[in-house]
Amino acid sequence: MTKEHSITIYSTPICPYCVQLKNYLKEQGFKYTDIDVSRDHKKAEEMIEKSGQMGVPVADIDGQIVIGFNKEKVKKLLSIK
Repeated sequence: MTKEHSITIYSTPICPYCVQLKNYLKEQGFKYTDIDVSRDHKKAEEMIEKSGQMGVPVADIDGQIVIGFNKEKVKKLLSIK
């Protein structure tokens, strides 16, 4: 069963924290949109505008920005026990 949230992950293929975040979301049953900011410069600019950060991962969860793999904040925003 998929849980409904709007989740966008701004990431790069070589970022270990990006992989950890995406694996965690998959394990918890969440679908997300993955944007490779190393290939999409417009989306990279969008990520910087939203977060003020140039580093990845940046997650946009229902309009709330999470910088890095902040598991506790992700759990809170997605109501994961």
